[in-house]
Amino acid sequence: MDFANMDRDQMTLAASGFLVMLTLHFTFQLVSQHLFYWKNAKEQKAILIIILMAPVYAVDSFVGLLDIRGSKPFFMLLDSVKDCYEALAIAKFLALMYSYLKISMSKNIVPDEIKGREIHHSFPMTLFQPRKTHLNHHTLRLLKYWTWQFVIIRPICSILMITLQIVGMYPSWLSWTFTVILNLSFSLAMYSLVVFYHVFAKELEPHKPLAKFICIKGIVFFCFWQGVVLDILVRMGIVQSHHFWLDTEHVEEAIQNVLVCVEMVIFSVIQQYAYHVAPYSGDIESKLKMQKKYE
Repeated sequence: MDFANMDRDQMTLAASGFLVMLTLHFTFQLVSQHLFYWKNAKEQKAILIIILMAPVYAVDSFVGLLDIRGSKPFFMLLDSVKDCYEALAIAKFLALMYSYLKISMSKNIVPDEIKGREIHHSFPMTLFQPRKTHLNHHTLRLLKYWTWQFVIIRPICSILMITLQIVGMYPSWLSWTFTVILNLSFSLAMYSLVVFYHVFAKELEPHKPLAKFICIKGIVFFCFWQGVVLDILVRMGIVQSHHFWLDTEHVEEAIQNVLVCVEMVIFSVIQQYAYHVAPYSGDIESKLKMQKKYE
């Protein structure tokens, strides 16, 4: 490939493709390690779904760059793929935390040592829930429902938005309505995960839950807020189109996709630490035995 004769658009595409390959390399390296040390199917299935979030975002964004002149429904479809997978990853993260704590909602198993703990709700949840509640099977099920509602609402809204966009019945007020619904739904799901983490922070500490949570929250946080910032920059006239064949909206979409490709490399590296295979490979157990031997 002759980089000297490539224009700026071709170099951007080539660089983004290289970043996607790096994301795939780091992710599938970790996936192969978990498959090799397949010791706990329930936990490791959830881990695999979560760590595949980075390559899904990266590939999805790269496809958007390949067809940068795509229609609005096309970009909405790409965003929906990412958002729906994000919803699944959030649900699997909660399932992973439940597995660490030996909680099984389907079998009605809640360890006695965690029953009765206090859960402190903050505003605006105190409008619907008591400020202080005690942990039991009902409250755990409620936290699960608060997470899973996003898994259901996200795909439904995506299908409706794409369908209405295609048939030409998608006014701006309806777009804002869907945005409000999805943000409320996502906020409730995130709130339930934060509450769960605070209640069980001590028990979950050996499993590095904060690092695991940051991998999911960080991906969502950066993608959402950089989209908001780019939208503001476009409205202020700072981001403009200098192409006769590409309007400002498509330039904004291209910048967003390139940034996502960069960020997914970073998160795929962080996941090497957060979702390391050591708990299943026996490395941790052997180190603990050696440590006790010399004490």
